[in-house]
Amino acid sequence: MRNHSVSKQTIRRLPTYLSFLKDVQKKNIKNISAVTIAEAMKLNEVQVRKDLASVSKGGKPKIGYVIDSLITELENFLGYDTTDYAVLVGAGNLGSALTGYKGFDEFGLEIIAAFDNCEDVVGKEIRGKPVYPISKLPEVCREHDIKIGIITVPGAAAQEVCDELINAGIKAIWNFASVHLSVPEGVLVQNENMAYSLAALSLHLAEQMQKIEEEKKEK
Repeated sequence: MRNHSVSKQTIRRLPTYLSFLKDVQKKNIKNISAVTIAEAMKLNEVQVRKDLASVSKGGKPKIGYVIDSLITELENFLGYDTTDYAVLVGAGNLGSALTGYKGFDEFGLEIIAAFDNCEDVVGKEIRGKPVYPISKLPEVCREHDIKIGIITVPGAAAQEVCDELINAGIKAIWNFASVHLSVPEGVLVQNENMAYSLAALSLHLAEQMQKIEEEKKEK
């Protein structure tokens, strides 16, 4: 059962633990300690213990965690052991890439269909997934009881698409448009702001380059 009091920061870290543990599992290692995980991932040991305690009570002194069991607990908590079905609106380059991405299977997500208003793509398929006109959105969502919607349209159209998804019964939205979406209570929006990520990368790079230049001057 998921613990809904777990912080967003912890939830962001849990998939990285899972990925690391699966790599360790391949080496036929049976047990692992929080200290070993922290050192390998360059994280704070106390934070690792706290994060893992939110999903597992299997850690034991001098023994650590049974890796197989911890992986199962993480997958269960994150919902990777079940499949959530989703629809995507915006079958352009980004939307097409996401629709055809096979890696979602590992995370328990399956995009069953894409939607668009462009006549060039409607009626076609992307990696075996149909592309429908947006007018069919409510019908498909009701038929398959879809609760997750993915938005990959330009920012100017994002709110309108968001409203249509909500009217179709969507309760969780993964938003790739760089705009704020207004949603009613009970609907979750997870933003993937590429502009913010690029700005953060650029700022970090500028700081590192400045540091290198300063070190050169000191020599």
